[in-house]
Amino acid sequence: MDFIALKPVPLYTKLSDYDYDIPRELIAQHPLENREDARLLILNRNTGKIDHRRFHEVVEYLYPGDFLVLNNTKVIPALLQGKRISGAFLELLLTEEREENQWKAFIKSNAKLKAGEEIYLADNNLAAKLLRKDEDGLWLVQFDKNYQIKDILTRTGKMPLPPYIKRTYHNGSRFDSDTDRYQTVFAQKEGAIAAPTAGLHFTHHTLEKIKKHGVEIGFVTLHVGIGTFRPIKTDDIQKHQMQKEYYECPREIMETIEKTKKRKNRVIAVGSTSCRVLESVAINNHISPTSGWTNLFIYPPYHFQYVDVLLTNFHLPRTTLLALVYAFAGRENILSTYEIAKNKDYRFFSYGDCMMIM
Repeated sequence: MDFIALKPVPLYTKLSDYDYDIPRELIAQHPLENREDARLLILNRNTGKIDHRRFHEVVEYLYPGDFLVLNNTKVIPALLQGKRISGAFLELLLTEEREENQWKAFIKSNAKLKAGEEIYLADNNLAAKLLRKDEDGLWLVQFDKNYQIKDILTRTGKMPLPPYIKRTYHNGSRFDSDTDRYQTVFAQKEGAIAAPTAGLHFTHHTLEKIKKHGVEIGFVTLHVGIGTFRPIKTDDIQKHQMQKEYYECPREIMETIEKTKKRKNRVIAVGSTSCRVLESVAINNHISPTSGWTNLFIYPPYHFQYVDVLLTNFHLPRTTLLALVYAFAGRENILSTYEIAKNKDYRFFSYGDCMMIM
């Protein structure tokens, strides 16, 4: 058991405030064989007390009457490899469907691309025209109306793993383990281009134990897009603009939250995405529609209206994800906890271990 000193939470606006060093060997490259074997760090944000457990023991920190909220978005295999007419290699990540067969995309290419040119993807079985590059750095790409893009992605697309997870693809094949493991067991609604990674630790067995313990479970949806994982680049983080992401929050979720709060139980958000959905609705005076778009950027100081407990992974420096956990637990609190986690060889980022902030 470790203890850390607590300090008041000031307003941190400099990007340098969101820096820390992470040894490369602590960046998880592969998932564990069993999801629930991940390590679980428990942080009491008020006292600084820390416990070190395994994820399958998470039920011990949940109380009957609590409400656990998870994100049921489903990652689509949105990464395609292809070529320009010249034969030069490129990689295209579809980020958002704008209209029929017209997508926004992030394109990785060694040469400068031009509006109006055609590119060829999926072993030359798919042609696309580059319409324009927007201010956000994403291309608007038009596919022929005859293509069934989502069917092509299912057959030939790759899971859009973060760039710090290194994979070698042979002849365009993809890692089957990533297809399964970079997806939560409760994924249902297609649309994400990154996994809600805090949810990756749950198994059906763990969820059943939690239910039997008397904890209510509910699902929201936030299709994780560029907005969630794009790093902050402005020196003043208040000037960072998150891109909008689509969310759904059924009315019964809000009704259950109200009942949970009345009986003095806790709302537990699994991941930053579930947290942002709930807080987006709260900011809109609890009358937000059941679906919509959010670009809520949470950074300190921030008053959380709905979320009492946050279950989350260990996040990259200079990201909106790290800013959110600063807001929830305090910068010094989080950085001290991260140092303890590093010293105890916790695994970081998407395929890594997790922490529960109470």
